[in-house]
Amino acid sequence: MVDAETDSLQRSLSRLHAELASAHRLDEKSRQALRAELAGIEARLRARSAATAGAATPHGLEALAVGFEADHPSLAASLRQFIELLGQAGL
Repeated sequence: MVDAETDSLQRSLSRLHAELASAHRLDEKSRQALRAELAGIEARLRARSAATAGAATPHGLEALAVGFEADHPSLAASLRQFIELLGQAGL
């Protein structure tokens, strides 16, 4: 993975964590699911290997984005942008 891609993904992850922290009406189950997915992606970035990425997948993030669409549209949009970045990076 190119360093620019890694930097872009890291910035996007930081924004998602900030949005997650400010989403006060988000239920705890959804919050934990998103944290778990993001942790898996972070592990993949650190390891740069799909074999060590755990269960985190763009499909898991997309499912969360769909669930957030009605009550948290900004978070859903951010997740979809992040999924697109993952695809561009080949993850």
